[in-house]
Amino acid sequence: MSFDSWDDLRIALAVARTGTVSAAAHALDVHHATVIRRIDGLEQQLGVKLFQRHPRGYALTEAGQVMLKVAGDADERFAQLAAQIAGSGDRIEGELVVTSLPELADLVMPRLIRLMRQHPGLRINYVTDVRLFRLDAGEAHVAIRAGSQPTEPDYVVRPMGALRHPIYASPEYLAAHGDVTDIGGHPLALMGPQSRNAPLMRWLQERIDPAQVVLTSGDETAREAVIRAGLAIGPLPPSRAEGLVEVMALPEWESRLWLVTHVDLHRSPKVQAAVAALRDA
Repeated sequence: MSFDSWDDLRIALAVARTGTVSAAAHALDVHHATVIRRIDGLEQQLGVKLFQRHPRGYALTEAGQVMLKVAGDADERFAQLAAQIAGSGDRIEGELVVTSLPELADLVMPRLIRLMRQHPGLRINYVTDVRLFRLDAGEAHVAIRAGSQPTEPDYVVRPMGALRHPIYASPEYLAAHGDVTDIGGHPLALMGPQSRNAPLMRWLQERIDPAQVVLTSGDETAREAVIRAGLAIGPLPPSRAEGLVEVMALPEWESRLWLVTHVDLHRSPKVQAAVAALRDA
């Protein structure tokens, strides 16, 4: 069977510990009539007497002794739980789920590494996926989104800067084909379908022949390998472009980045520390 309220057991526990209704009422800051009524109701619900009433107070029956042990253990565990919750709220530790687009790892991970060094108790779950994780359903603590500013009413949104999408070529490619002054006619290694709404990809769709695309991949390592081999030109994060030559970059190719948190968690120290670290350039 189930109890209507933990308060009934808590009141019975107070009577068992103090021995009298008046002392229990004083400890709980309730009227003594409330204590009597709740004890009577609990015994009726259980179908057993927990106390023997006598002029000097309330004495536990055998069933009452069982109640004292079980309810006492539960009360102690509740107290421990409350202490842990109160303490953990001010500490920056435990699991932190951050979601992001796959191609942002080179930008995000150095910032998360600094956060982990500052707070060794953190356990980072860095989830990369093109789908939008639901913060209101607890799928993540912090989401990094690209494109237009999120407008969900329960989300707190902070700017994280912009993501550049320059087009690079290898020195060998330029030596063989000359400077890139127009995108037309050049073989391209492009991002996969998951990035079709990126400003660069929308710009290219209107200006290139599909036959120019010699590689399509959501894997930056694959695109980088083809570009370095001199087989194509294409977009890469600047962090992967050492030794390559930036041949084209337009302001309208940049994607705005946003840090998104849920209003219920935004003020927690763990989330605040993560947002501060991720906004730090």
